[in-house]
Amino acid sequence: MGAWGTAISSNDTHADIYGEFFDLYNEGLNVAEISKKLIVANQEIIDDSDDCNNFWFALAKAQWECKQLDKDIFDRVKKIIETDADLETWRKLDADEKDIKKRKIVLEKFLADLQTERPKPKSRKKKIIRQPVFEKGDCLTFKLVNGNYSGAVVLEAVKDTEYGYNLIASTRINQPAKPTKKDFENAEVLLLNYASWDNKQNVSWYLPLRHKAVAHLIEKVDNMDVELNYDRNTSMLGGVGDFDIWFIEVANKQFESEQTKEKPTSRKSINEFTRNKSKWKFW
Repeated sequence: MGAWGTAISSNDTHADIYGEFFDLYNEGLNVAEISKKLIVANQEIIDDSDDCNNFWFALAKAQWECKQLDKDIFDRVKKIIETDADLETWRKLDADEKDIKKRKIVLEKFLADLQTERPKPKSRKKKIIRQPVFEKGDCLTFKLVNGNYSGAVVLEAVKDTEYGYNLIASTRINQPAKPTKKDFENAEVLLLNYASWDNKQNVSWYLPLRHKAVAHLIEKVDNMDVELNYDRNTSMLGGVGDFDIWFIEVANKQFESEQTKEKPTSRKSINEFTRNKSKWKFW
C-alpha cells in the first residue's frame, strides 16, 4: 500500500492514480473516458484487497474535483467507509490503533466532502515538464540504522515528463566504508524475504513527490554505465513515492531480518540489470 500517513492522499496508489487522472484531464480527455481507462489499466490494484480502496478513493476525489462524481463510484466509496472496510484493511496490515482512529476521522470527512457540491470544476492545467532527480547510472548511498552504508543504482531516468521518473534498484551493500563505484558494479540486487515477501527484487520506479524532504539522506558517490534501456510505459515494475520508506527502510528491515532468518536463496547481480547480455564474454 505504501502509506506514509492517514490522509486519503498519503499513499503511493492514491498518488499514482490521482496523478494519472489529471495527466489525462490536462490533455483534454473527458472524465468518463479517463475513469474507464484507469479502471481497465489498474485491474491488478482493483483486485488487491489491501490496496483497492485507495484506487477508488483517488478516482472519486478526482471526479468530485471535476464536478463529475459518478454515482456508482460514490456508492462504492460510501459503502467502503460506512462498513469500516478500509479500517479493517489497516488492522490487517498491523496499523496502530491511534492511526486507525485518525483514519476513521479522515474517512468520515472525505465522505462528507464528496456529498457537497464544489463551486466549480478544477481547471485544466498546462503540463509542466520536469526532469528526474537522478541521472541514469548514478550510484546512491545512504546510512543504515546499524551505522553501515548501503546503496542503490539508478537504472533509468525518464526526462521531459510531468514527474521525472527514475528506475532504482536497491543493492545488498552493507558495509562500514562508503561504497565505491567498484562496490556498486560488483553488488547484488537486494531481494526481500522478510515478513511475507518471497524473494522480491527491490527494483521500482521512483516518483519524487517528497524528494526534497529526504534528499539530505542520499548521497551520489559515482556514476556507472547502464547499457539497458527501460520504458516506464511498458514496464511491469511498480512505482513508489518515498525513497526513505521503499529503499532505506526496506533495506534496514531486510538486513535486520537476516539476523534471525536465512537470507534469500536466490541471487541477482546488478549486472543483470545494467549490462547487455549479448555483449558479455565468457572465458
